[in-house]
Amino acid sequence: MIIRKAYEYAKVYLKNIENAEPVFEAKQIIMHITGLNASEILSQYANELSEEQFDALCDILYRRKSGEPLQYIFGEWEFYGLNFKVGQGVLIPRADTEILCEKAIEHIADKPLRVIDLCSGSGCIALAVASKCKNASVFALEKETEAYKYLLENIKNLNLNVTPVLDDVFSFKSEEKFDVILSNPPYIKSNDIPSLQKEVLSEPKTALDGGEDGLKFYKAIAAGAKERWLNENGKIFFEIGFDQAKDVSDVLKQNGFSNIKIINDYNGLNRVVEATL
Repeated sequence: MIIRKAYEYAKVYLKNIENAEPVFEAKQIIMHITGLNASEILSQYANELSEEQFDALCDILYRRKSGEPLQYIFGEWEFYGLNFKVGQGVLIPRADTEILCEKAIEHIADKPLRVIDLCSGSGCIALAVASKCKNASVFALEKETEAYKYLLENIKNLNLNVTPVLDDVFSFKSEEKFDVILSNPPYIKSNDIPSLQKEVLSEPKTALDGGEDGLKFYKAIAAGAKERWLNENGKIFFEIGFDQAKDVSDVLKQNGFSNIKIINDYNGLNRVVEATL
């Protein structure tokens, strides 16, 4: 089978899978099994797949049909121009989160600030920031041991200056305070989790469940920042759900934060809350 026909075959197959993105995923699969980039595929559409490549295509499609996320099947995913190892037990990096990184990087720039990413998971936020803010001291805190393994692996593979911290935001103590706190915490209401897409339910519940009101981690982090983590005039950058801007802003106000800004993602949805202590 030539590459063009394999791409069309994958598209048709994926159309029958609920919540799949046939055009996007078919392209990603062809790039993955051939090792070609998008422009190379266009110029080599008539090339034949090897037997091993065709077998890999069939295996990936079968696993997608079973509801396994494409990112877990590949074992890696790109975020902010960096390649992250991912798999069962760690939240998949999403493009929506890149806006948080962009805003944090704009603020940090080349300043020698102490920065910590709470609920770090794969480390995608911390490592993206460290890749651009070379003078910052960046820390990444993660509680879950499976996710922490990916954090360590990504720090090693990307060779960026990030210090991993195996700890829980509900009990974390630090001898020194920070200038910037970053976090994409679990923020889905507990009762909403069973209705999530099958692929999302493949991800660890601990990375999704934000408690009864979805605000459990925001409350803990805002209080911790005020009481012991954040320097005066320090900044906090939260990723939020599309309908959480007011609630998270209120949590921050209640903990003494000001200059609160709501930032939209590239789809025009509320995505980031920025505030100053």
